[in-house]
Amino acid sequence: MNIVIIKYNAGNIRSVQNAVSRLGFESVITDNPEEIKNADKVIFPGVGEASSAMQYLKERNLDKLIVSLTQPVLGICLGLQLMCEFSEENETECLGIFKARVKLFPPEEKVPHMGWNNFQGLSGPLFKGVKDKDDVYYVHSYYAEVSEHTNAICNYILPFSAAIRKNNFYATQFHPEKSADVGAQILENFLAL
Repeated sequence: MNIVIIKYNAGNIRSVQNAVSRLGFESVITDNPEEIKNADKVIFPGVGEASSAMQYLKERNLDKLIVSLTQPVLGICLGLQLMCEFSEENETECLGIFKARVKLFPPEEKVPHMGWNNFQGLSGPLFKGVKDKDDVYYVHSYYAEVSEHTNAICNYILPFSAAIRKNNFYATQFHPEKSADVGAQILENFLAL
């Protein structure tokens, strides 16, 4: 299986590659459009800031490429946020795959939302063998609002999209690569699609 992890101006890519490797799969980290287009599975991870990440994607025409992909694509954390329409982080126009906006958490609680928290209302093949209220690892200050494509919800200050899915596009706000056995199961489910 040809697994590509999209390289762009965002951190945390090696830990995703290590998680894939622990499941027994090789993967390639690249920003080469041909390699991305020809992959069986595409992972779009990221920790970082929305506007500079979008700028990197646009400079390489990866913004147009990502939305045109037909194989399974998994966005993680910033990857999920960039797959939405708009982020309040530096007023950034995003890829528009999901009809949702990304907002800054209100400052009533500790922001960023960091550490273990659960999710509920799970649906779809990503969550096979995973239970409502299982804990996964989050670290983010911005969240995607709950929308028609939300397929898991987490509550922190308010309900937000822990996961979103539309057609071949899947995305998680939490980090499956840092979420122990539950995260490994979710990654394995994605790679089995």
